Amino acid sequence: MIALKSAHLDHSSSIFIMTERIRDIVQQHGRLTTEIAQVGDTSDLYQAGLTSHASVNLMLALEEAFNVEFPERMLRRRTFETIANIREAIGELTGFTAA
Repeated sequence: MIALKSAHLDHSSSIFIMTERIRDIVQQHGRLTTEIAQVGDTSDLYQAGLTSHASVNLMLALEEAFNVEFPERMLRRRTFETIANIREAIGELTGFTAA
């Protein structure tokens, strides 16, 4: 039971670390008009100021940071619409799931 609880904490910690890393990248490359601290994980980044051009820069920065390449099927507005969607996509590409 303790090992299982510890594994859950490690997984939760990993999700938190991934999310914070994504937030840092969004802050650096997303050119949001809203402070990243005011943006929730499910808040619309486009409503927070993300433009199509900035989303391309964001995608390239995410690819470099996580050593992934977004396949064509993920090159959709929805993928970069929220921190949670980005985390889900990165998780899929790296084999790390939030579940």
